[in-house]
Amino acid sequence: MKKTLFIMSLFVFIFCSPSVTSAFEDEMTVHFIDVGQGDAIFIETPLEKNILIDGGPPKAGEKVVSYLQERGVTTIDLLIATHPDKDHIGGLPQVMRKFNVKEIIETGKVHITKTYYQYTKEIRKQGIPVRLAEANQEIYLDPFVQIDILNANGKIQSNNQSSIALNVRHGNVDFLLLGDIEKKQEKKIIEQEEIKAEILKIAHHGSKTSTSQTLLEAVNPQAAILTYSKNNKFGHPVPPVIERLNQADALIFSTAAFGDIVIETNGDYYFITPAETPVERMVTRSS
Repeated sequence: MKKTLFIMSLFVFIFCSPSVTSAFEDEMTVHFIDVGQGDAIFIETPLEKNILIDGGPPKAGEKVVSYLQERGVTTIDLLIATHPDKDHIGGLPQVMRKFNVKEIIETGKVHITKTYYQYTKEIRKQGIPVRLAEANQEIYLDPFVQIDILNANGKIQSNNQSSIALNVRHGNVDFLLLGDIEKKQEKKIIEQEEIKAEILKIAHHGSKTSTSQTLLEAVNPQAAILTYSKNNKFGHPVPPVIERLNQADALIFSTAAFGDIVIETNGDYYFITPAETPVERMVTRSS
């Protein structure tokens, strides 16, 4: 895979917002929605297929719904629940109630919690088809986008270890989306195939369980996306993860600092647009 040009200027960094007219034709747009301590990733493909990966915690459901509605979404062609933890599926019942969800891919992992019950209850109520993820499986939705499942549920694995990990490729630009997998799963992925990605969604919100030096050397990301809440009780992201990302010379973007993060790509170049700068976000929260 050839190295792509990363486009970032001071003007874009400070002044642009997701409402800016698209810079590319035949593009794929990936939205890392700020849901606090959790994950919600929305992908718009070149052929206008809508993919939602996770929905954040329960309190984020309203944010995810409004974010999609503001972009004119009425149908979600594919919803992927990476694993049944509260901070990933909590907002999905609200999403299912507001949008026509055509299909769900999930791990099949059973989790005895109120959040999981609400999630499965809404699936049954809406009659949404559910397919179980399988490692080394390709998801066919748009011929211009290749989506490979790199990790799925296995025997005697925790929810995090069973997370659905994905490589999403449009042309020469790759997004490696790792859910909450741990170092053992990272190692298995890079042993199975050569993985290079321009954009790396850091696993488990920057926890000490993930983002090994071996992974970063194999992937060689240009930009790293961290999804977490600034004052979370887990201490995410841990300093060693940030240190390794700095050593890898990866530009770091977090939803805690930048809010919603939008990445547009035409398959050759990509363009990162944060909703806010850290200074703007600090002023907003203190006012």
